[in-house]
Amino acid sequence: MDKLPPLPDWSRIQSFVAVADTGSLSAAARRLGLSQPTLGRQIRALEDDLGVSLFARQARGLALTDEGAALLPAAQAMQAAARSLSLLAAGRSEDMTGTVRITASSFVSLHVLPDILARIRQAEPDIQIELVPSDRSQNLLFREADIAIRMYRPEQLDVVTRHLGNLQLGLFASTTYLDRVGRPRNASDLTGHDLIGYDTDEQIIRGMRDVGLNANRTWFALRCDDHNVLWALVRAGCGLGFAQCNVAEADPSVERVLPDLPLPSLPVWLTAHAAMRRTPRIRRVWTLLADALQPVLDAQDQTSPGSLPR
Repeated sequence: MDKLPPLPDWSRIQSFVAVADTGSLSAAARRLGLSQPTLGRQIRALEDDLGVSLFARQARGLALTDEGAALLPAAQAMQAAARSLSLLAAGRSEDMTGTVRITASSFVSLHVLPDILARIRQAEPDIQIELVPSDRSQNLLFREADIAIRMYRPEQLDVVTRHLGNLQLGLFASTTYLDRVGRPRNASDLTGHDLIGYDTDEQIIRGMRDVGLNANRTWFALRCDDHNVLWALVRAGCGLGFAQCNVAEADPSVERVLPDLPLPSLPVWLTAHAAMRRTPRIRRVWTLLADALQPVLDAQDQTSPGSLPR
């Protein structure tokens, strides 16, 4: 029987997939936390192992050769299998000590989670917390996070989810702005006010249209896609803006206007990978997060029409 060739070094396979995904050594090196020369050496070593050229240099980076393109699916399958192995092994850990990585939107991370995480640390001092404020969806399958707090229903496979409730949205402005410009008495009065909304993101516009308001981008005198900056603009007196009622109503510098205006609500989902959910420290933090968030949601009107996928 012919002797099988030795298996390629796994780190070199990872480097191959990263360069194929990003199209450059520099971007792949940043993803993997390696230096560019080290990554280049790994790619050359893998090419020597396999006896083929994997990439061709182009003006804008690296492109897969025909041989590289043919080998990429097998390399990606190896990467997926390794990640699955890691998840399964981590999910069987019985140790309550260690790290739990939580991701949530930048607004929730700044305005809602600090007090909650302080209580979690007091309750479980052996559990270290990593908080990832992000408005993009971290991939739980790739262990970019252990627990995600999402403002939409997760549809990813192999995750467990729990709908905690809804966050009510309201229209707010600073008292200084309202004293200067006046307080709107009905929806038609909004045309005489400066509105603050998203720039490239159309979620507010779609949400307003869903409740019968013929909104368009030009309605908004100030536009920004960063939720925390939007809230700072409202507090500074730049105009009327939308915010989570649980945060805005605790701020004495702002007032809610048109409280009967029908607005969408934000569904709050707690999500974790099914294998990781069985890990005691992750299960414990999941329970503490749910218990701490529930009163915030129970205190709100959960019958607001529609929902914003944020």
